[in-house]
Amino acid sequence: MIDSVPMTRDGYNKIKAEINRLENEELPKITEKIAEARAEGDLKENAEYHAQRENQGMMMAKINELKDKIARASIVDPSQLPKDEVVFGCTVTVEDVAYGDEEQFTLVGAGEEDYDSGKILVTSPFGQGLIGKKVGETAEVEVPAGKLQFKILKIEFVG
Repeated sequence: MIDSVPMTRDGYNKIKAEINRLENEELPKITEKIAEARAEGDLKENAEYHAQRENQGMMMAKINELKDKIARASIVDPSQLPKDEVVFGCTVTVEDVAYGDEEQFTLVGAGEEDYDSGKILVTSPFGQGLIGKKVGETAEVEVPAGKLQFKILKIEFVG
């Protein structure tokens, strides 16, 4: 089964722009470097040629991964979602039950994640553990070290 990738219109546009940049700016640079390395002669012992071919392969893999996300994109309009539970696009404040720490996360779609600023993928195990919970409820999230419990303190929709 092909899982859809939830994202906002902005996230979709961001990924499309990245694909365009990679295909029209980065890939031609690598192709040019391959041609220069090929012109140097014997390809068997040409480290630059082999390095650029490897770069080209990795760039194509990244482009294909992004195209796959776009192909499976499911554009979500956060204004149509319930406001009293943890859903895509909301900012949720939680308390770590074990340590009493308060943390804030925004559940975002592909292309919008930024873990340093608390923007986590709604499709991540952590995001999935929070989905559907209401203020006062406790979410259990499976992690490699065991189960973490988070009490939902506040749900906000920051436009």
